[in-house]
Amino acid sequence: MATDGSKRRSANFRPSAWDYNLVQSLRSEYGEKEHMERVTKMKEKVKDLIRCKMPRVQKLEQIDAVQRLGLGYHFEVEIKDALQAVIDGTTNTAWTVDNDLHTTALRFRLLRQNGFNVEQGVFERFMTKCTSSFKESLREDVEGLLSLYEASFYGFKGEAIMDEARTYASTCLENLKENHIWAKKINHALDMPVHWRPNRLEARRFMDICEEDQCSRLNPVLLDLAKLDFNVVQSIYRDEVSKLARWWVDLGLNKMEFCRDRLMEHYLWNALMVYEPQFGAFREMSTKITCMITLMDDVYDVFGSWEELQLLTKFIERWDISEIDKLPPTIRTCFLAMYNTTNEIGYWTMKVRGFNIIPYLHKLWINQSKTWLEEAKWYHECHKPTLQEYLNASVTSIGGHVVLFCSYFTTSDKLSKETLEYLCSIPNVMYCSSLILRLTNDLSTSSAELARGDNFKSLHCYMNETGASEEATRHHLKNLVREAWKQMNEDVIDANPCSGPFLGACLNLARASQLFYQYMDGHGIPDCETKDNLKSIIIRSVPIKQQRAAKCASD
Repeated sequence: MATDGSKRRSANFRPSAWDYNLVQSLRSEYGEKEHMERVTKMKEKVKDLIRCKMPRVQKLEQIDAVQRLGLGYHFEVEIKDALQAVIDGTTNTAWTVDNDLHTTALRFRLLRQNGFNVEQGVFERFMTKCTSSFKESLREDVEGLLSLYEASFYGFKGEAIMDEARTYASTCLENLKENHIWAKKINHALDMPVHWRPNRLEARRFMDICEEDQCSRLNPVLLDLAKLDFNVVQSIYRDEVSKLARWWVDLGLNKMEFCRDRLMEHYLWNALMVYEPQFGAFREMSTKITCMITLMDDVYDVFGSWEELQLLTKFIERWDISEIDKLPPTIRTCFLAMYNTTNEIGYWTMKVRGFNIIPYLHKLWINQSKTWLEEAKWYHECHKPTLQEYLNASVTSIGGHVVLFCSYFTTSDKLSKETLEYLCSIPNVMYCSSLILRLTNDLSTSSAELARGDNFKSLHCYMNETGASEEATRHHLKNLVREAWKQMNEDVIDANPCSGPFLGACLNLARASQLFYQYMDGHGIPDCETKDNLKSIIIRSVPIKQQRAAKCASD
């Protein structure tokens, strides 16, 4: 059995890119009461805008702008009512009267995006009857193609028209992206569709787009409210992350050299998952849980010997610290941090929600530890699992299930034994979200992890199992990601006993995964894009023209 004094493996993780002393001192003027009062006044103006009568396409574009600017959470009732009015006034004849691909595709996307089911058949009139392909005449309709492309990512499994829409629109836009007047919009869409982008970052980008677009039909009050609201919410994020930095430093785990010190990145994950300001309890507790997941993952992957990991797993199963001295000092410290953090969260839930959550969290930690141990066994026995064998363990081991479980009990006022047991059974919507997290992680990190001697990841499991090339394997895994998105699209519209912020968190965990692992390992190597994204969400306020904002608030 290894001891802390013996030579251990090292992953040579980079240190944190953040100065925690500076993080703890973060403050914002937008946390003052006067700014929140201005937001409240401006919200009333936007409610009137959403309710007022206007041409159908203009109404749809306005709703789209409200949501892309990050304001949707303020106007959920008004948006639902406006879209219901669109449905009530949209007979089958009305769909066909609009020979406008942009309006049809935008309407389809917004309805599915907001929980209304609409059939893919609304696109049939834009297709040729003989080939079931989209008409050649649409190739010059760039606005329509962009809307069709974005709508296609809301397809369900087995929807052939939506698959064709994605292929057709992607091909057309690829051919247009170089010199077209809309090249910037086209390239942004092809880089990643709106459906896969985290709301807060898309909101920040969309503000700049609206500012630059001199021909925009956007009402100025929307943009002004979006900027002010972004800064007010950012002030809340700053307070939250400064307190978490103090907790992390006091815990002393930022001094552990064998593991990833990623507090800021963990906070970003969780702020992207549940971004609404009123859910600070989720961001605080789930960030702490995410820190524990990464810490224990590194214990199992890098630090512990096989014998130590077997013993650690038994301690997690028993959830008992009476004989904790049997663990080596460093592993003992890590287990105690996990144990105490979980119990603190359990105490909060008992005090605020009146429910004992610890047995359910313990069950999920047992599942985590068993899959971590199974992966450690593969490493020590030089076992090369099949892709399915690997996914059976690794979709759990990556930790998405625990975080998504947190998103329910920290945001819901009505906890029940039946609902929590349902979540612990890992329903499809949780599994698909975690599968996307696992696959996007592997597509980005496999080469580096294999180089340092880690287990096979999904990429290498499939290549070893089938003999496929790396290019063909990447294509296969990306297709699995797309299929998981289709299933999740359907799951969030179907009746679900755990609706509300939980379903949004399932979608947003997948979106955050697409962001973190789009170009590189944005979690393990947290510089460049990840650091810039953190600055956009937490550090950089949106410039506001004070005179105009004050006028809009006072009118």
